[in-house]
Amino acid sequence: MVDLTNRTALITGGTKGIGFAIAEALIKDGANVYVCSRTREDVESAVERLSEHGTAAGKLCDVRVEEQVVKVIQSCEKRFGGIDILVNNAGIGINGKPVSEITPDEFRETLETNLFGVYYFCHYAIPLMKDRGGYIINISSLAGQNPHPGMAAYNASKYALNGFSEALMQEVRHDGIKVSYICPGSVNTHFGNDTPTEEKAWQIQPEDIAQVVTDLLSMNDRVLPSKIEVRPSRPPRG
Repeated sequence: MVDLTNRTALITGGTKGIGFAIAEALIKDGANVYVCSRTREDVESAVERLSEHGTAAGKLCDVRVEEQVVKVIQSCEKRFGGIDILVNNAGIGINGKPVSEITPDEFRETLETNLFGVYYFCHYAIPLMKDRGGYIINISSLAGQNPHPGMAAYNASKYALNGFSEALMQEVRHDGIKVSYICPGSVNTHFGNDTPTEEKAWQIQPEDIAQVVTDLLSMNDRVLPSKIEVRPSRPPRG
């Protein structure tokens, strides 16, 4: 367990799945938690549930829209006085559509959500972190290094996110800001129109990724694991 008392964590896509599990773990460790997502009902429900464990707030946000990102950053700073931890978790994935079938709008939405959204939040959060130090954790995917047919848009977005994260890590490390990116394999969530079931219990669970995040935050300041790969330990035999 890491003591996050008086620290503030902003989690994008923090109302469901991996994002909510991370938010729940951090608030239980004492952090003030701020979540955002594209659905107002999800934000309100998540904040209500998180508030059972500590101080939580949230706001509607489409991470593709720069103006909305700015408002979230400003709202979080006004509510909690700054940002110590930024978890870029919001993402979308389109599976099973070859390049000849995926529409330009779908391709654009994937890149704008999974890459541009991360850029916007980092761009506006880093100046706030430079005065106090901080940690940026980007949730990527093993699809950022393993291409799959029918997933070209998602692959492209995560390959780009990995390179972005590596470059950013080197840019801000001497400002007291750590950057790590986590690359999970199969996670048992609703992501990509999947459905969590008991039959898929072999998959990584959202709370497993939350544990990785808390482990990163608990490490000595001199240590920086820049890339973390997470796989199911016993996937079905092929």
